[in-house]
Amino acid sequence: MIEISGLFKRYRIHRRPPGLMSAVRSLVHRKYETVTAVDNLSVKIADGERTGFLGPNGAGKTTTLKMLSGLLHPSAGTARINGFNPVDRKREFLRSIMFVAGQKQQLVFDLPPNESFELNRVVYDIPSPQFLEMKAELVSLLDVGHVIDRPTRILSLGERMKCELVAALLHRPKILFLDEPTIGLDATMQLTIRDFLKTYNQRYGATILLTSHYMADIEAVCQRALVINAGRLVYDGTYDGLARSQNTSKILSLWFGQPISEQAVVEFIEQNKHAGFGETARLPDGKTLIEVARDQVGPAITLVMAKFPIADIGVADPPIEHVLAQLFARSRTRPTSEDRPERKDA
Repeated sequence: MIEISGLFKRYRIHRRPPGLMSAVRSLVHRKYETVTAVDNLSVKIADGERTGFLGPNGAGKTTTLKMLSGLLHPSAGTARINGFNPVDRKREFLRSIMFVAGQKQQLVFDLPPNESFELNRVVYDIPSPQFLEMKAELVSLLDVGHVIDRPTRILSLGERMKCELVAALLHRPKILFLDEPTIGLDATMQLTIRDFLKTYNQRYGATILLTSHYMADIEAVCQRALVINAGRLVYDGTYDGLARSQNTSKILSLWFGQPISEQAVVEFIEQNKHAGFGETARLPDGKTLIEVARDQVGPAITLVMAKFPIADIGVADPPIEHVLAQLFARSRTRPTSEDRPERKDA
């Protein structure tokens, strides 16, 4: 469904020092530097696959989505979306995709969402029976029937976002590019959006490429995770495999059956460094966290239970945010890709 090969996007940026004289000099002599937003990206995404797109701010996620939807032209490389070149922006291609951004809106601010839905029916030339059927289904799934006749400007952020999804999906697109669709929403609304995206994927076999800074979005919706940093792909695999591939430790969560001093735990860790114990932390709720080498979890639990009275114990991977921070730090040390020739239409 989505094939990306050697995709690059570069920008020429004018930079100057602050001050009046610098501003005057820039009128006749400007200095530019080239910034690479997407660097030799190659990925294949299958029909119907739900893929998460992760990376820090400025990593190139939104730039990539804009190139895949035809809003930006790549500097080099190619992208094929269901057999189409996004740059051509053919009618059949545009009818098969939808780009939804959490910080942008397509609803007309002073009109009720229902009228924006009607506008999209005309834009996409949706037959009336199909339009009415699809609208009723989406409105029911997202539970917005009580707000679609109110002016968009008075709706809450969550209500607007759900109506945005209705408007975006009326023509049943087969490919969804979603850029931070849950940003700013409360936990209940985030859960609703996640459940809806999975349901839409299952009913219509849609391919989903989702960017989000909420790790719960990726974990709940996506079967696969792509991680980019500085425009370069640094991980491609399952979400669960991300922690295992980048971290060699587990976290033991301990609740003691009686009060145990933090000093006693620290001394125990120091005496058993050879058994794979690492850092430790005591949380305000009484829980103690101990880092343990992944291949030493069993022996470590045995030592802990022999030393302390344990009321409860848990084993988990490190927080995914910690894993991603390590991955980003490592990827910054890798050399950049070799320069490729610029396209004339870049």
